[in-house]
Amino acid sequence: MKLIMKTEFDNLRLNPLHNYETDSNGEKQVVKIYCGELLIAKKLKQKKSLRFFGVNGYEKYLTKEDE
Repeated sequence: MKLIMKTEFDNLRLNPLHNYETDSNGEKQVVKIYCGELLIAKKLKQKKSLRFFGVNGYEKYLTKEDE
């Protein structure tokens, strides 16, 4: 997985074809986005750190936005 931008993560999360789940453990929170059974992205929030990750080739799961 590699770092991606928040806007790309939000695009993947808001896609109605994708499912996501949230897991919290103390100060650590993880949000995972799936396309079917395949994990395509995750958000890791720990204390004040917030990072977004996508699998290689995550771009093909992005939806086009109207400009």
